[in-house]
Amino acid sequence: MKEQDTTAVLSPKTEQTAEAETGLQDAAILPGGQVKSERKRSGRLGEAKRFKVFCGSANPALAEEICKFVGVPLGETRLQRFSDGEVHFQLLENVRGADVFLVQPTCFPVDQHLVELLIMMDALKRASAGRITVVIPYYGYARQDRKDRPRVAITSKLVADLLTTAGANRALLVDLHAAQIQGFFNIPVDHLFASPVLVSYFRDMNLPNLTVVSPDAGGVERARFFAKKLDVPLAIVDKRRTDINVTEVMNVIGDVRGRTCLILDDIIDTAGTLVKTAEALLAQGAEKVYACATHAVLSGPAVDRIANSRLEELIVTNTIPLREEAQRVGKIKVLSIAGLLGRAIESIHMETSVSTLFN
Repeated sequence: MKEQDTTAVLSPKTEQTAEAETGLQDAAILPGGQVKSERKRSGRLGEAKRFKVFCGSANPALAEEICKFVGVPLGETRLQRFSDGEVHFQLLENVRGADVFLVQPTCFPVDQHLVELLIMMDALKRASAGRITVVIPYYGYARQDRKDRPRVAITSKLVADLLTTAGANRALLVDLHAAQIQGFFNIPVDHLFASPVLVSYFRDMNLPNLTVVSPDAGGVERARFFAKKLDVPLAIVDKRRTDINVTEVMNVIGDVRGRTCLILDDIIDTAGTLVKTAEALLAQGAEKVYACATHAVLSGPAVDRIANSRLEELIVTNTIPLREEAQRVGKIKVLSIAGLLGRAIESIHMETSVSTLFN
């Protein structure tokens, strides 16, 4: 077996006594005067098992930030791989009856991180975790959410079924490519948006003559919400997808002449749409073009395209760890959503509403 870096390197927790693990003893009087011991849950046990956070190898830095925010240690695990790449996962602490949150975006390599997530959930389920909530900042396979061509798969539904079958009791997701994916789950889903973090950043920038731009018709609702929060106009770019990862920008709907434009999207993959949208806006007389997105997939030629583009700045979040070459591009800036996810985790554990996090 070939060892891989563990998902968390923490000092092992001190083993509690049997009384603290099982609860205090109460005496019950049986017929004949015999005394029978009964166990009850102690207050100390409830505090010790407040909730636990574990993570896989996809984005441990984000998980550590979340743990720091909520004030709990990152759960200790051992993640290894056999020489053929097969995953071996082991929990190194007790989770019996615990409320567990498992942080794992299914980013590149998507299949590897998805299988890791399924195996980790199976381990938690077999270790008798009380409830398993999968925290998936980036939901891979979300772009195949309908049959837009003959004989294609609906992978976002398939992944939802896999997560439920593996043992997830609840899901916490961020900026799904299509909101209806929530309906593919047969378990409760909390769908968060990174817009509060992004809106706050651009509000502080106070860009003059700002117009929010949706790069396609599918993102209009997202862009309209963003524009309303910033109290600025909205524009739309009409595009036609000619093939996978290939798009052709047609025209701009709305007046952008002399304006500062902010392109808003959920995913930036190869950055082809982003760069062509920026060029179209500048051709229509826009003064400057900024861009922001929740998920910085940045595959293939994306980093080079962004570096060589006329974009002033690209703002993304840390749902996906930024590639090393992308970190060297000065116009790409990363904002953290650890606080947003941390507050959501606390709300789910305490059974309170998460709707306040949308503001």
